[in-house]
Amino acid sequence: MTKEQAKAISLKALVDKENNRVIFVESDEDFTDVLFSFLTMPMGTIIRLMSNHNQPPTIGTGCMNNLYESIKNLDMQCFLSEECKTMLLCPRNAAAPQNKRLKLQVDDGEVPSYFLCPKDCTFYKHNLLSLYPNAVCKCGQLMDRTIKLSDAQDRGVFVKGRTQFIISDELQVKPSSIEASLSVVSKLGLMDFSAVEEYNINIGVDEVLTLLKCSLVSKKPLTETLLKQNSAPKFGKEDSDQHIYVESTIEESESNVDGKIHVKLIISKSKKMVCFAETSGEFVDLVSSFLTVPLGYIIKEMQSSISKGSLTHLYNSVQELDAEKYLKSNEHKEMLISPKLAPDFSHENNPLGIEEGLHPTYCVRESYSEPTGYYFQLTSDGQIPSGSTLRSSILTVKGPKSHFKEATRGGFVTGPTMFTVTDNLVITPMSQVQSLCLLKELKVSVSDIEERVVHVGSEKALRLLVASFVSESALTNTFLREPIPIQSG
Repeated sequence: MTKEQAKAISLKALVDKENNRVIFVESDEDFTDVLFSFLTMPMGTIIRLMSNHNQPPTIGTGCMNNLYESIKNLDMQCFLSEECKTMLLCPRNAAAPQNKRLKLQVDDGEVPSYFLCPKDCTFYKHNLLSLYPNAVCKCGQLMDRTIKLSDAQDRGVFVKGRTQFIISDELQVKPSSIEASLSVVSKLGLMDFSAVEEYNINIGVDEVLTLLKCSLVSKKPLTETLLKQNSAPKFGKEDSDQHIYVESTIEESESNVDGKIHVKLIISKSKKMVCFAETSGEFVDLVSSFLTVPLGYIIKEMQSSISKGSLTHLYNSVQELDAEKYLKSNEHKEMLISPKLAPDFSHENNPLGIEEGLHPTYCVRESYSEPTGYYFQLTSDGQIPSGSTLRSSILTVKGPKSHFKEATRGGFVTGPTMFTVTDNLVITPMSQVQSLCLLKELKVSVSDIEERVVHVGSEKALRLLVASFVSESALTNTFLREPIPIQSG
């Protein structure tokens, strides 16, 4: 048995051979945890994984792929620090401590590193820990002593150990029962079981990444993944042009512009579209931060408005699960249905209002043993590691946005640089030559142009986030089209 086969997850699939479709799969916590972990993934991670997996990055991601590529192409001088660009292209997951216990590690970038100052101030004065290389301790020393985390691992990630589920083709997850299985069969209208067969299937990282891609766009992702179908539909123009409606939880007056981000839109009056925006780094900070937002948070904001692939079914399944019976805790359920930004990924004046997770309590101890000699141990549960301890310390995590003594709570890009942001979220430093060439490319005449200043608060920021995920015309959908609530029933 190869190493890859040993890591594979075994599934039992009930397949309708006549219609070549998966009816449902039966799974324990291993596969269910991997499926639920999709909701914790930041959008930048999803774009990167799709690209590395040789999947077309445009599938199911609206403008997010354009945003990702333009951030990648921006000169390093546009960012406050090298870490800021890394944070956008390889965003950390707030649920990383949980996801590291997944049987299949889908995120190849989700291997946290930890760095200490090599001097004694780790124990006696500054007590700092960095999650990024090249950080500078308050003493002025480069924090280049690497250390591994040595927390104990238990069974299960989000789901309680040894729990069985059935998962429908459209990713509805239910506790395993005859009632649940008959419900799925009945919904498909299956009356004759002669064409139904049981398949035993092993899935690895490649299949999980394919499933992630299909879940963004398809109503039958299990069939397309497990039966090797390659017919996943693209998220078409009829979907991306729908009106975006987000019911903001914060009431705000349109006339009150204090604290809002000001953006100048260049609009084609005849085409009723935003050609591009001219804006400061503050708006670029907002838009680029979309790459750090977990998928589950976007799905939460889309509720009752837009159905995207099979993700709404997956999200609703978690909502409906009894946390006490099937999940490790209510806190774990909240990680999935209200996922947070990773610690240190928020910034001041961000109108999205998404919560930032907290760092665990890191503790380090130095010990000595024969023949190992002096060695360090790091834990994240607030407990000093057991054993013979020479000295120990509770550590404070140094913010990644600054190499200097005090970490900044600012954004990612530098001011006073001005930027151009296109309708499909391509970000470039502002250039009048480029702007005029863009108008030529869009076939917009000078007489057709209208300039309009808009003010972005929490409601517009949420609409723009959702539009960025489902639309190829994010600015137009957000600022020119009136939101139309989708009526239930």
